[in-house]
Amino acid sequence: MNFSAALPTFVITLREGVEAALVVGIVLALLKKAKQQRLNSWVYAGVGVGIIVSALIGFLFTWIIQALSAINPQYSTVVEPIMEGVFSLLAIVMLSWMLIWMTKQARFMKAQVEGAVTNALKQDSYAGWGVFTLVFIAVVREGFETVLFVAANIQQGFIPGLGALAGIAVAATIGVLLFRWGVRINIRQFFQIMGVLLVLIVAGLVVTALHKFDEAFATLALSNRASESLCFYYERFTKIHSCILGPMVWNTSNILPDEELPGVILKLLFGYREHLYIVQAVGYVVFLVTVGGLYFRSVMGAGSDRSQKEPVTQKSMGSVKD
Repeated sequence: MNFSAALPTFVITLREGVEAALVVGIVLALLKKAKQQRLNSWVYAGVGVGIIVSALIGFLFTWIIQALSAINPQYSTVVEPIMEGVFSLLAIVMLSWMLIWMTKQARFMKAQVEGAVTNALKQDSYAGWGVFTLVFIAVVREGFETVLFVAANIQQGFIPGLGALAGIAVAATIGVLLFRWGVRINIRQFFQIMGVLLVLIVAGLVVTALHKFDEAFATLALSNRASESLCFYYERFTKIHSCILGPMVWNTSNILPDEELPGVILKLLFGYREHLYIVQAVGYVVFLVTVGGLYFRSVMGAGSDRSQKEPVTQKSMGSVKD
């Protein structure tokens, strides 16, 4: 059994999980400061329900793929890669947007959560529901991105799900270390490293999405003569061809196959492919230049504001607990 497929979902879930853990930790610290620990159960309920709802969304996406494939078995080999390609595109958009948005908003997270908790506590008998809603939305928001990524890799079975569970466990451990035991962790550096890994993983997802669409178009073109024109590019003089991806950039199957170590690790984490085509290469580079560039600019922007507003770190959150 190849557990390497769990690595990307582990990294993504770890990063998103730590973001959710920060919100949960800040809420618990604020409740303790306000002597409202009676509402802690609402916080834990928000975490639990948020995880359950995220898992249900994942099962729903999986069911949709399987149901659409079962409508007409003749086209199941076309529908499944198309759906996986669509979910890949959705995951690319969501993960990219949240990465850049959260990087810009990280320095305001503590103030935003504190304001939301303060408003919730003013609701008296409905304070519990206010706290529950705040935590629930934070967990589902982060979980939804992981669910999209897992749905885009549904052909790998339950292994990506194991990576997601491991990421949740480690994220929860980091939250406990920060808020329960007071262990000092450089959250800023952690998010910067995870952010770089996430950019590379999503860039690899761009390559995967293009491969899925190419697979679907090629299958449809070969199964129906009327659809042959869908393949505007077809390399007829080699067994390794593409339908819509253009000519091959490289073939490293004999040197570094992407189904064996270490190629499979490079494939899952950084988008490496033993057979890479021109459209995939261009898409990969364009993503790194645009989204990667926006991410690094947002990181630099957050760093330049550090002297004015302290970002969400263990040190800054420690003041909440005092």
